[in-house]
Amino acid sequence: MSRSVGVVLPAYRPDMDQLGTYIAAIDDALAPQTIVVELDAPRDGVPVQLRSLPIEVHTVPYRRGKGAAITAGFERLETDVLAFVDADGSTPVNSLERILDPVIDSRTDLAVGSRRHPDATVATHQTFARRFLGDGFAWLAGQLLDARLYDYQCGAKAIDVPAWEGVRDHLYEPGFAWDVELIAIAAALDLRIEEVPIEWEDKPGSTVSPIRTSIDLLEALLTARHRSKQLRDDRLHTALAEHFDEPTALIEKDR
Repeated sequence: MSRSVGVVLPAYRPDMDQLGTYIAAIDDALAPQTIVVELDAPRDGVPVQLRSLPIEVHTVPYRRGKGAAITAGFERLETDVLAFVDADGSTPVNSLERILDPVIDSRTDLAVGSRRHPDATVATHQTFARRFLGDGFAWLAGQLLDARLYDYQCGAKAIDVPAWEGVRDHLYEPGFAWDVELIAIAAALDLRIEEVPIEWEDKPGSTVSPIRTSIDLLEALLTARHRSKQLRDDRLHTALAEHFDEPTALIEKDR
Protein backbone atom coordinates (compact mmCIF):
# COMPACT_ATOMS: atom_id res chain seq x y z
CA MET A 1 0.00 0.00 0.00
CA SER A 2 1.40 3.37 -0.99
CA ARG A 3 -0.28 5.19 1.89
CA SER A 4 -0.26 3.95 5.47
CA VAL A 5 -3.50 2.50 6.83
CA GLY A 6 -4.87 2.19 10.34
CA VAL A 7 -7.92 0.08 11.20
CA VAL A 8 -10.12 0.51 14.27
CA LEU A 9 -12.46 -2.15 15.59
CA PRO A 10 -14.98 -0.90 18.19
CA ALA A 11 -15.87 -3.83 20.44
CA TYR A 12 -18.38 -4.45 23.20
CA ARG A 13 -18.60 -7.98 24.59
CA PRO A 14 -17.13 -9.51 21.41
CA ASP A 15 -16.96 -13.18 20.53
CA MET A 16 -13.25 -13.69 21.21
CA ASP A 17 -12.66 -16.54 18.76
CA GLN A 18 -14.45 -14.65 16.03
CA LEU A 19 -12.59 -11.44 16.80
CA GLY A 20 -9.19 -13.13 16.87
CA THR A 21 -9.80 -14.83 13.52
CA TYR A 22 -11.00 -11.58 11.96
CA ILE A 23 -8.03 -9.55 13.18
CA ALA A 24 -5.60 -12.20 11.92
CA ALA A 25 -7.28 -12.11 8.50
CA ILE A 26 -7.07 -8.30 8.33
CA ASP A 27 -3.41 -8.38 9.31
CA ASP A 28 -2.52 -11.13 6.83
CA ALA A 29 -4.41 -9.73 3.85
CA LEU A 30 -3.96 -5.97 4.27
CA ALA A 31 -0.91 -5.58 6.53
CA PRO A 32 -2.13 -2.25 7.95
CA GLN A 33 0.39 -0.19 9.89
CA THR A 34 -1.84 -0.24 12.97
CA ILE A 35 -4.86 -2.20 14.14
CA VAL A 36 -6.61 -0.75 17.18
CA VAL A 37 -9.30 -2.47 19.22
CA GLU A 38 -11.36 -0.03 21.28
CA LEU A 39 -12.87 -2.27 23.96
CA ASP A 40 -15.78 -1.10 26.10
CA ALA A 41 -16.64 -2.67 29.47
CA PRO A 42 -14.52 -5.80 28.94
CA ARG A 43 -15.16 -9.01 30.80
CA ASP A 44 -12.41 -10.24 33.10
CA GLY A 45 -9.47 -11.65 31.21
CA VAL A 46 -10.45 -10.35 27.77
CA PRO A 47 -7.69 -7.69 27.45
CA VAL A 48 -5.11 -10.34 28.37
CA GLN A 49 -6.48 -12.67 25.69
CA LEU A 50 -6.02 -9.95 23.07
CA ARG A 51 -2.36 -9.37 23.89
CA SER A 52 -1.24 -12.19 21.63
CA LEU A 53 -2.72 -10.46 18.58
CA PRO A 54 -0.88 -7.88 16.40
CA ILE A 55 -2.94 -4.99 17.73
CA GLU A 56 -3.14 -2.10 20.14
CA VAL A 57 -5.88 -2.53 22.75
CA HIS A 58 -7.49 0.39 24.57
CA THR A 59 -10.14 -0.27 27.18
CA VAL A 60 -12.61 1.72 29.24
CA PRO A 61 -14.63 0.18 32.10
CA TYR A 62 -17.96 1.44 30.75
CA ARG A 63 -19.85 1.45 27.46
CA ARG A 64 -18.97 4.57 25.46
CA GLY A 65 -20.87 3.61 22.34
CA LYS A 66 -19.68 2.78 18.84
CA GLY A 67 -19.18 6.37 17.69
CA ALA A 68 -17.18 7.41 20.73
CA ALA A 69 -15.00 4.29 20.44
CA ILE A 70 -14.26 4.84 16.74
CA THR A 71 -13.49 8.51 17.32
CA ALA A 72 -11.07 7.62 20.11
CA GLY A 73 -9.41 5.06 17.87
CA PHE A 74 -9.08 7.43 14.93
CA GLU A 75 -7.52 10.04 17.20
CA ARG A 76 -4.85 7.52 18.24
CA LEU A 77 -3.86 6.56 14.70
CA GLU A 78 -0.87 8.14 12.97
CA THR A 79 -1.59 6.87 9.48
CA ASP A 80 -2.61 8.46 6.17
CA VAL A 81 -5.90 6.57 5.96
CA LEU A 82 -8.26 5.74 8.83
CA ALA A 83 -10.75 2.89 8.60
CA PHE A 84 -13.11 1.06 10.90
CA VAL A 85 -14.99 -2.21 10.73
CA ASP A 86 -17.43 -3.77 13.17
CA ALA A 87 -15.76 -6.38 15.35
CA ASP A 88 -18.25 -9.14 14.45
CA GLY A 89 -16.57 -9.73 11.09
CA SER A 90 -19.73 -9.19 9.05
CA THR A 91 -17.67 -7.27 6.47
CA PRO A 92 -15.18 -9.68 4.86
CA VAL A 93 -11.57 -8.60 4.54
CA ASN A 94 -11.74 -8.45 0.73
CA SER A 95 -14.63 -5.99 1.04
CA LEU A 96 -12.65 -3.87 3.51
CA GLU A 97 -9.86 -3.78 0.94
CA ARG A 98 -12.30 -2.50 -1.70
CA ILE A 99 -13.45 0.21 0.70
CA LEU A 100 -9.86 1.27 1.37
CA ASP A 101 -8.77 1.35 -2.28
CA PRO A 102 -10.44 4.61 -3.42
CA VAL A 103 -9.17 6.46 -0.32
CA ILE A 104 -5.64 5.09 -0.65
CA ASP A 105 -5.65 6.11 -4.32
CA SER A 106 -6.98 9.60 -3.41
CA ARG A 107 -10.07 9.09 -5.58
CA THR A 108 -12.36 9.95 -2.69
CA ASP A 109 -12.22 11.47 0.79
CA LEU A 110 -14.69 9.10 2.45
CA ALA A 111 -15.52 5.57 1.31
CA VAL A 112 -18.73 4.06 2.65
CA GLY A 113 -19.35 0.33 2.61
CA SER A 114 -22.82 -0.54 1.37
CA ARG A 115 -24.93 -3.65 1.97
CA ARG A 116 -27.90 -2.16 0.12
CA HIS A 117 -26.10 -1.17 -3.07
CA PRO A 118 -27.49 -3.06 -6.11
CA ASP A 119 -24.06 -4.62 -6.66
CA ALA A 120 -23.63 -5.76 -3.05
CA THR A 121 -23.65 -9.45 -2.18
CA VAL A 122 -25.52 -10.40 1.00
CA ALA A 123 -24.77 -13.95 2.16
CA THR A 124 -27.29 -14.01 5.01
CA HIS A 125 -29.93 -11.40 5.64
CA GLN A 126 -31.12 -9.64 8.75
CA THR A 127 -34.60 -10.40 9.99
CA PHE A 128 -37.47 -8.92 7.99
CA ALA A 129 -38.12 -6.34 10.74
CA ARG A 130 -34.51 -5.13 10.71
CA ARG A 131 -34.44 -4.96 6.89
CA PHE A 132 -37.72 -3.06 6.82
CA LEU A 133 -36.58 -0.54 9.41
CA GLY A 134 -33.16 -0.23 7.77
CA ASP A 135 -34.59 0.35 4.31
CA GLY A 136 -36.98 2.95 5.65
CA PHE A 137 -34.21 4.75 7.47
CA ALA A 138 -31.97 4.75 4.38
CA TRP A 139 -34.79 6.22 2.28
CA LEU A 140 -35.50 8.95 4.83
CA ALA A 141 -31.81 9.81 5.23
CA GLY A 142 -31.58 10.21 1.47
CA GLN A 143 -34.40 12.75 1.57
CA LEU A 144 -32.98 14.78 4.45
CA LEU A 145 -29.22 14.76 3.87
CA ASP A 146 -27.05 16.11 1.06
CA ALA A 147 -25.53 12.65 0.46
CA ARG A 148 -27.85 10.27 -1.41
CA LEU A 149 -26.71 6.74 -0.60
CA TYR A 150 -28.21 3.27 -0.47
CA ASP A 151 -26.73 2.52 2.97
CA TYR A 152 -25.66 4.88 5.74
CA GLN A 153 -25.20 2.39 8.57
CA CYS A 154 -22.93 -0.34 7.24
CA GLY A 155 -20.15 -0.98 9.75
CA ALA A 156 -17.20 -0.35 7.44
CA LYS A 157 -15.87 3.01 6.28
CA ALA A 158 -12.54 4.66 5.43
CA ILE A 159 -11.48 8.31 5.42
CA ASP A 160 -8.23 10.10 4.72
CA VAL A 161 -6.58 12.28 7.34
CA PRO A 162 -7.29 15.75 5.82
CA ALA A 163 -10.98 14.83 5.57
CA TRP A 164 -10.99 13.52 9.14
CA GLU A 165 -9.41 16.75 10.35
CA GLY A 166 -12.27 18.61 8.67
CA VAL A 167 -15.10 16.59 10.21
CA ARG A 168 -13.75 15.64 13.62
CA ASP A 169 -14.76 18.88 15.38
CA HIS A 170 -18.37 18.41 14.24
CA LEU A 171 -19.04 14.89 15.51
CA TYR A 172 -21.12 14.54 18.68
CA GLU A 173 -23.01 11.26 18.39
CA PRO A 174 -21.49 8.56 20.64
CA GLY A 175 -23.63 5.65 19.52
CA PHE A 176 -24.74 3.81 16.39
CA ALA A 177 -25.87 7.01 14.67
CA TRP A 178 -22.26 8.19 14.41
CA ASP A 179 -22.09 6.83 10.84
CA VAL A 180 -24.99 9.03 9.78
CA GLU A 181 -23.50 12.11 11.39
CA LEU A 182 -20.12 11.44 9.73
CA ILE A 183 -21.73 11.24 6.29
CA ALA A 184 -23.93 14.29 6.90
CA ILE A 185 -20.99 16.43 7.98
CA ALA A 186 -18.75 15.18 5.16
CA ALA A 187 -21.43 16.07 2.62
CA ALA A 188 -21.99 19.50 4.19
CA LEU A 189 -18.26 20.18 3.85
CA ASP A 190 -18.39 19.11 0.17
CA LEU A 191 -16.04 16.19 0.70
CA ARG A 192 -16.01 13.46 -1.92
CA ILE A 193 -18.03 10.43 -0.82
CA GLU A 194 -17.97 7.09 -2.63
CA GLU A 195 -20.33 4.24 -1.85
CA VAL A 196 -18.66 0.85 -2.23
CA PRO A 197 -20.77 -2.32 -2.62
CA ILE A 198 -19.56 -5.08 -0.34
CA GLU A 199 -20.09 -8.70 0.53
CA TRP A 200 -21.87 -8.94 3.85
CA GLU A 201 -23.11 -11.59 6.22
CA ASP A 202 -25.45 -10.87 9.10
CA LYS A 203 -24.06 -12.07 12.42
CA PRO A 204 -26.34 -13.27 15.24
CA GLY A 205 -26.06 -11.99 18.78
CA SER A 206 -26.48 -8.27 18.13
CA THR A 207 -26.61 -6.05 21.23
CA VAL A 208 -28.88 -3.62 19.39
CA SER A 209 -32.62 -3.33 19.99
CA PRO A 210 -34.16 -2.65 16.54
CA ILE A 211 -37.08 -0.54 17.78
CA ARG A 212 -35.12 1.48 20.35
CA THR A 213 -32.25 1.96 17.91
CA SER A 214 -34.61 3.07 15.13
CA ILE A 215 -36.06 5.77 17.39
CA ASP A 216 -32.57 6.88 18.39
CA LEU A 217 -31.45 6.90 14.74
CA LEU A 218 -34.41 9.04 13.69
CA GLU A 219 -33.61 11.59 16.38
CA ALA A 220 -29.92 11.53 15.43
CA LEU A 221 -30.78 11.91 11.72
CA LEU A 222 -32.75 15.08 12.40
CA THR A 223 -29.91 16.40 14.55
CA ALA A 224 -27.34 15.55 11.86
CA ARG A 225 -29.43 17.39 9.28
CA HIS A 226 -29.61 20.40 11.58
CA ARG A 227 -25.84 20.49 12.11
CA SER A 228 -25.08 19.99 8.44
CA LYS A 229 -27.41 22.87 7.56
CA GLN A 230 -25.58 25.06 10.07
CA LEU A 231 -22.30 24.28 8.33
CA ARG A 232 -23.88 25.48 5.11
CA ASP A 233 -24.91 28.72 6.86
CA ASP A 234 -28.61 27.98 6.56
CA ARG A 235 -30.30 30.96 8.20
CA LEU A 236 -33.13 28.98 9.82
CA HIS A 237 -30.89 26.35 11.38
CA THR A 238 -28.33 28.93 12.47
CA ALA A 239 -31.10 30.88 14.21
CA LEU A 240 -32.45 27.72 15.85
CA ALA A 241 -28.99 26.84 17.16
CA GLU A 242 -28.88 30.09 19.13
CA HIS A 243 -31.61 28.74 21.41
CA PHE A 244 -29.73 25.57 22.40
CA ASP A 245 -26.59 24.92 24.38
CA GLU A 246 -23.63 23.86 22.25
CA PRO A 247 -22.87 20.18 22.90
CA THR A 248 -19.38 18.85 23.52
CA ALA A 249 -17.68 17.28 20.51
CA LEU A 250 -16.52 13.69 20.93
CA ILE A 251 -12.86 14.64 20.54
CA GLU A 252 -13.20 16.90 23.59
CA LYS A 253 -14.69 14.24 25.85
CA ASP A 254 -12.73 12.01 28.19
CA ARG A 255 -12.01 8.85 26.23
